[in-house]
Amino acid sequence: MLGAFSDVFGTSAKINISNPQEPLILTPIDRLKIEMNQLISESEFSNSIRMEENERGIVIHILENIVFTPGSAELKNTSKIVLHRIANIIKKLPNDIRVEGHTDNIPINTPTFPSNWHLSVARALNTAYYLINNEGVPPDRVSIVGNAEYKPIESNETAYGRALNRRVDIVIIK
Repeated sequence: MLGAFSDVFGTSAKINISNPQEPLILTPIDRLKIEMNQLISESEFSNSIRMEENERGIVIHILENIVFTPGSAELKNTSKIVLHRIANIIKKLPNDIRVEGHTDNIPINTPTFPSNWHLSVARALNTAYYLINNEGVPPDRVSIVGNAEYKPIESNETAYGRALNRRVDIVIIK
């Protein structure tokens, strides 16, 4: 019976060690947070992946240093390792997923990327394509957003802050 409820409501039961008669119910979001915290703590990239929960849902910040080279939207090999592990967690969820590209406030103006808007959208798009085409994340649950420099998580006044603002966020929508 518990298995049937699990299939319908997206929960899984574990045995509550303190009271084996009472099941401990974990929601898919609870499992996501546990698995993401484990991934971050075990990963050699733990300083470059952060997770937070806010009114939008669960936000996984992946900093540029493991995803892209500066001024590029081509995924680095290190990003594929991280995205593979994240995809194994998020593709089990029924939630919609938004991939958001971000830059710092230093203007870019190249033939490929005439602005930070172009770069942020291309980064979100390439990340989403990778998750869909290589990792099996259902495309009907994925959307992309380019934010350029307009949604910083730190001040752009320092090199440290700018490095944190150059990122891709994977948002698991509540």
